[in-house]
Amino acid sequence: MSLTKEGLVNSIHNHFGLAKIKSTKVVESFLEIMKETLENGEDILISGFGKFCVKDKSKHRGRNPETGKNKILAARRVVIFKCSGILRDKINGKG
Repeated sequence: MSLTKEGLVNSIHNHFGLAKIKSTKVVESFLEIMKETLENGEDILISGFGKFCVKDKSKHRGRNPETGKNKILAARRVVIFKCSGILRDKINGKG
């Protein structure tokens, strides 16, 4: 099961006792800051959690798995996430 934006709002509401409207504003503001930062090509580093990075991918040959036809995929920017060592250890039961 995935954590949704609504689930995050509810967690903040329950954990901190903030009104739902304020919890929603906090989550939406945080996500907007993240989007703007990544759009500007900047990385986001959250200590103990990980790093969101914008990477440039050059155009390359790809294949449509349904038809098997080859095609050239355009150059684009993608966001990647690098997990911190602390989070990796927690996920693997070492922390």
